[in-house]
Amino acid sequence: MTEELDDIVFLEDGGEEQGELYEHLRMEVDRGQEPVRIDKYMSEHVQHSSRNRIQKAADAGFIQVNGKPVKSNYKVRPGDVITLMLDRPHYDTTIEPEDIPLEVVYEDDQLMVINKPAGMVVHPGCGNFHGTLVNAVAWHLRDLPSYDPNDPSVGLVHRIDKDTSGLLVIAKTPEAKTELGAQFFNHDTHRSYQALVWGNFTEGSGRIEGNIGRDPKDRLRMAVFPPGSEIGKSAVTHYRVLERYGYVTLVECKLETGRTHQIRAHMKHIGHPLFGDERYGGMEILRGERTASYKAYIQNCFKLCSRQALHAKTLGFVHPVTHQQMDFTSELAEDMAALIEKWRKYFQPK
Repeated sequence: MTEELDDIVFLEDGGEEQGELYEHLRMEVDRGQEPVRIDKYMSEHVQHSSRNRIQKAADAGFIQVNGKPVKSNYKVRPGDVITLMLDRPHYDTTIEPEDIPLEVVYEDDQLMVINKPAGMVVHPGCGNFHGTLVNAVAWHLRDLPSYDPNDPSVGLVHRIDKDTSGLLVIAKTPEAKTELGAQFFNHDTHRSYQALVWGNFTEGSGRIEGNIGRDPKDRLRMAVFPPGSEIGKSAVTHYRVLERYGYVTLVECKLETGRTHQIRAHMKHIGHPLFGDERYGGMEILRGERTASYKAYIQNCFKLCSRQALHAKTLGFVHPVTHQQMDFTSELAEDMAALIEKWRKYFQPK
């Protein structure tokens, strides 16, 4: 028996706390099956699944055997009934074209570069099944017979968070996705972000290194662990101060790796959460004055840019067919640009 398992847990674009569970998959172990770890067994019997993703599902309590949650090292036995129980009802994840405006920065027969607005989920999942970037791309390419939005060999090459604005590349062909995917995997791409973070820096630039993995106290958040740790994946962020506004700082961040929430988690780790980043503590007044007027000013800032102040500003890669270097730059989103200008005026000597 072969089932399909895709995006089962921990998508970067949000999610819900675990409550009532719903059955998404059921399978019975064959009578002649030798004892084998459940993560290995499921990775061999479930389509579009990886052993790592199955292990995460088991760690979260989503995989049950005979009605009870098991860990990924459980060894299956003949007759075991394995169920995948998720914290949301089963939903048809077929991607349908939707007429949603897109800001296309560049397009040819191999790829598209898009400037994503803040608030747009990149891919359906975790309660966001419509209005996503891939639905919009499916509409944009609806007259291209060779592009199937439900074919994983084309489409998104990488992702950015729902409330992060900025540049993304979409592959139109399997060959382009394979080549671009290899560049991202080998860290051969060039990406820079601009972020407004709490606090001032004594230095003008720096390097943050630390593994990034799920926060054991909050499964919707990432945490930083020591480099070389068995927990999480290695991650390196380089930052450079662009402007100082006393209580907050505008920085440029360049990624050696591309982990989920990397900049948000790394900046939180060194004591500089992104301004407005509720999940990582940036929606609190972390620096500044105790006056009522200052508190009101900060609340107005939060209203002006009601998300983490993070923008994927530049993107560079080698074209998969022409092998030419392609470099793109995008303007800051209006809400973040307005927030920065508000801080510039506040910081100017009265």
